[in-house]
Amino acid sequence: MSHTDPARIEQIRANLQAARARIEAACAKADRDPAEVSLIAVTKTHPADDVRILSSLGVTDVGENRDQEAAPKAAQTADLDLTWHFVGQLQTNKAKSVASYADVVHSVDRAKLARALGDRAAAAGRRLTCLVQVDLDEGSRAGVLGPRGGADPADAPGIADRIAEHEALELGGVMAVAPLGGDPDAAFARLYEVAAEIRDRYPRATVISAGMSGDLEAAIARGATHLRLGTALLGSRDMIVG
Repeated sequence: MSHTDPARIEQIRANLQAARARIEAACAKADRDPAEVSLIAVTKTHPADDVRILSSLGVTDVGENRDQEAAPKAAQTADLDLTWHFVGQLQTNKAKSVASYADVVHSVDRAKLARALGDRAAAAGRRLTCLVQVDLDEGSRAGVLGPRGGADPADAPGIADRIAEHEALELGGVMAVAPLGGDPDAAFARLYEVAAEIRDRYPRATVISAGMSGDLEAAIARGATHLRLGTALLGSRDMIVG
């Protein structure tokens, strides 16, 4: 599908307007300024043409979950003025690739990964902003539901230290995914506590990346500064392929 397809442009425009209206309403309810909340468009499984449409509509932050999709998409849209966010679980052996195009990595959950990203960014002459991914799911950490990524909240400050001490990395703050089937409000309240602990030590680490299409209101109520929206903006993949 061409990025000039008028129907697709209007679909994304309407979705973007609706998402921004939700954000504004949630901010009003939480007595927050909408300017404090950044929208990251997560374009997984959607083509680079959709990234171009989003850019034409004023979106500057784009996120991806998988390196094998993110790397070529970033290359295809290199002419656009975008900030690329890597938001998925990341294996250490992908650090070189991700460090070559990502501006922000949300999913740093272990010291080894922080070191690998820093070393690869330094070798490429780049500087990466990194967030500590925090696991808010007690069942996941116990191995009951299977890991979804993220460090134990108690370990997050130590990982923040590892990020902050690397010359090629900048500690941005924290990220988390609400537990499946759990209460997102309680989860994001816990994330805010972890963020505050890290911010006490690193005042510039102000990012709280929390909230997706289904729970952005709870995230805003609990201090999120960055929302990761996919379905709310682009729909499900099978809606646009015949």
